Amino acid sequence: MDVVTFRRALLVACFAAPLLACAETDGGTREGDAPQRSRATARPGSLDPGRVSPPAELPALDAGPPACPATMARIEGFCIDRYEAHLVARGPRGELTPHPHFQRPEAGATYEARSAPGVFPQAYISRIEAEAACANAEKRLCSRREWQRACKGSLGTMYPYGPRLQPKRCNAEKPHLLTIRFGADPHHWGYAHFNDPTLDQEPGFLARTGEYAGCASDAEVYDLVGNLHEWVSDTADSAFKARLDTEGVVRAFQYWNPANGVFMGGFYSTIGELGPGCTFTTIAHEPSYHDYSIGFRCCADAP
Repeated sequence: MDVVTFRRALLVACFAAPLLACAETDGGTREGDAPQRSRATARPGSLDPGRVSPPAELPALDAGPPACPATMARIEGFCIDRYEAHLVARGPRGELTPHPHFQRPEAGATYEARSAPGVFPQAYISRIEAEAACANAEKRLCSRREWQRACKGSLGTMYPYGPRLQPKRCNAEKPHLLTIRFGADPHHWGYAHFNDPTLDQEPGFLARTGEYAGCASDAEVYDLVGNLHEWVSDTADSAFKARLDTEGVVRAFQYWNPANGVFMGGFYSTIGELGPGCTFTTIAHEPSYHDYSIGFRCCADAP
């Protein structure tokens, strides 16, 4: 192939390959080619006259879908917090103060959800308060479908880490704190007992986010099973209940009313009473309900 023919072929190839690759191969001496001609000195800002000029409109390279924030994982068309949420309070001058995870949110305060490893997640929170904290962080509460997609992973497994239960992989199956603290008869437990702030300060029960490193999905979303229940945005109604009944998993009986909220995943003292792993679903409480076992995480539409 003579030089003219080679350069015409190279110009065509440049439209289908990155310009840098063409620049690196152009002008070198190939077996059977004529010796490389001498090159003029290029003016600043001009192309080297010995190199092929780039096409006028080079197609942009596909960089893939835009990334979610570093504290979130992108799954299909949404982003989800990698860790259960904690709260920061925003003051009148915009200052941010961490809120203690074992205290109820204060009426009238403005809270924003945050996601980070190595902190205790917020408990004692209602769905109404969780929705507001996500919205104040320019996110939203996850739907059950999104939550389960993140939990089951790309292979649709029953647990974040695989198809079968692996004891102690997640923060679950621990003794029941209310029994330890207030006796074995549930009839003696009141709402105040469920909201006792010392419960989630008891050593060895609530874990820091990501502390159970093996309790993660293939998208590196942590603690979806165990640690704290997590509110989702769905509302219980007859259609929702019918879908639960056809999922093919065993759940203990639970009382429910239309307009009740939904939370997922179990907490550190559950075993699978309301469904194994990613199917654990509670519909027994109204959206204003809160206790020591319930937290949340946020989602957002993918950019």
